[in-house]
Amino acid sequence: MLPRPTAAYAAHVPVTVRDATLADLPAIVDVLNVAVDTTTVYSERAYTLENRQSWLEARSERGFPVLVADREGAFAGFGTYGDFRDSVALPGYRTTVEHSVYVAGGHEGGGVGRIIVEALVDRAREASVHVMVGAIDAENKASIRFHERLGFVEVGRMPEIATKWDRWLTLVLMQRIIE
Repeated sequence: MLPRPTAAYAAHVPVTVRDATLADLPAIVDVLNVAVDTTTVYSERAYTLENRQSWLEARSERGFPVLVADREGAFAGFGTYGDFRDSVALPGYRTTVEHSVYVAGGHEGGGVGRIIVEALVDRAREASVHVMVGAIDAENKASIRFHERLGFVEVGRMPEIATKWDRWLTLVLMQRIIE
């Protein structure tokens, strides 16, 4: 687990965004595994360096970005996007992507998530993406509000679509049309 910076540090140090490298994978695995253990992210299995390495390579091969937010050399979070649905088998979806954004502990509320999503939207625009989708658990009110502030609108709810911790979860789909 990475050390948690203070809130004062997170609020006043500028954030830079760059493409992820293999050296970022331990921090990416850490932040993902915290989410698996503590939130209703729809995964129940721990991530490993090995499966994230093949994931990073596959994203790169498809031209999908994996971006890391950095604060003076400290990992502050990451974001990525990829197929919303299999655009190879279903090419009508080729201009729609689904994104994910994760902020490392101690960096919440300091604009890191916004900076990552804005960078992802810029990359999507450059790649001629038309729609970016966020798939968020309905209990994650903070993420829903966060996405609304970034121009995403709710377009659907899927009740009892998944389970975790012996309860049914409702998926909220939000989208942003990229001009």
